[in-house]
Amino acid sequence: MSNKSSDLVSNRRALHDYEILESFEAGIMLLGTEIKSLRDNGGSLQEAYVKVIKRELWLIGCNIAHYKYGNINNHEEKRDRKLLMHKREIEKLRVAIQEKGLTIIPLALYLKNGIIKIRIGIAKGKKTADKRADIKTKDEKRKMQQAIKEFR
Repeated sequence: MSNKSSDLVSNRRALHDYEILESFEAGIMLLGTEIKSLRDNGGSLQEAYVKVIKRELWLIGCNIAHYKYGNINNHEEKRDRKLLMHKREIEKLRVAIQEKGLTIIPLALYLKNGIIKIRIGIAKGKKTADKRADIKTKDEKRKMQQAIKEFR
């Protein structure tokens, strides 16, 4: 897992809408202008998802903004991008999503040794009551932290 400070793009909404069961690291095939745009924080994973097509992983719906200094050869913003993983890991993901209610969602794009990687997760959708319970526990933790600060 990478640390949060090196994330170029993160999908914060995913942690609110889904319960992450397991996460994986994958490579991603990008064009030069896409890499430059991501380094300028020009991407979004909000509506993106991962699909297994013919035993290959594809990132669908990811928006990487046009590189502002790019020329006519600039990339298409919402094209499908291939993810790179070992065959046994792809098979594990494929079997997992055949279970009812599970999906693969992108969690973050980040730099690792100068190469852009993507963190994906097998996720189960949360019900509205689960979301409310999570918000309630976060509020309680925040109130306890404030009380501890005031006590000192």
